[in-house]
Amino acid sequence: MVKLKKQTEFVKDIKSIITLDNPDTYISQPDPAKHEIALKTENVSVFYGDNEAIKPANLSFERFKITSLIGASGSGKSTFLRSLNRMNDGVAEVKGKIMYRGLDLNSPDVDVYEVRRHIGMVFQMPNPFAKSVYRNITFALTQRKKYTKEQLDEIVESSLRQAALWDQLKDDLNKSALELSGGQAQRLVIARALALKPDILLMDEPTSALDPKSTMQIEETMMELKKQYTIIIVTHNMQQAARIGDYTAFFHLGKIIEYDLTRKIFTRPKVKLTDDYVSGNFG
Repeated sequence: MVKLKKQTEFVKDIKSIITLDNPDTYISQPDPAKHEIALKTENVSVFYGDNEAIKPANLSFERFKITSLIGASGSGKSTFLRSLNRMNDGVAEVKGKIMYRGLDLNSPDVDVYEVRRHIGMVFQMPNPFAKSVYRNITFALTQRKKYTKEQLDEIVESSLRQAALWDQLKDDLNKSALELSGGQAQRLVIARALALKPDILLMDEPTSALDPKSTMQIEETMMELKKQYTIIIVTHNMQQAARIGDYTAFFHLGKIIEYDLTRKIFTRPKVKLTDDYVSGNFG
């Protein structure tokens, strides 16, 4: 009996070691005592009817860093991203808290326009308005507030400079935005979002429809922008996530499997499923 007891304890110890070394999930949050947190989700889940598309998610996003959301198609990355600035309103039910500057953005009392002004969005396909370059940037601004021509000129130049587009378009501000190349159109959309002076920029696969040269230009722009903005990006491109991400979250079937510093996710992941995905052995 004594021998059997020892064997049972040994098996329990082995199982404990295996669980510690190969957990089902691993979430390593930035320490708020050492890092400024720009946005935090607390048990955020998303439902389409009775279908739970996103299981309760708890993530903290560090200020002035780029966080990449990776995972297979249908894993919930874009659904989660769109929840952060209330883009899922009227489409899905979002539960939990989205904390920004001490305020729960998911509260029904919050002004959704203000949420989206502070947390901008850039979508997968470049979607400039059928207006001039100048009006693309100023249109949203002038819907809620009056500006002088001088103020608008300054905002247009500043936004285009931040999006690395001023030198190319400064003499074509009255040109239709629909005449721009794909890369220029996407950078114009970024400039349009920056004109509202957000704190956080959400980007849903912003380079997936672009050629390699335009992709590189957008990535270079993002690396510059993170000096002033917190960026959260959805990407299917593992190389891109590794190149530009400070943090990476891996999603699978609506659940966050692993969240950590990007270099750790790609070199020393804690979860086998993450390792399989980033190494191309997934599926």
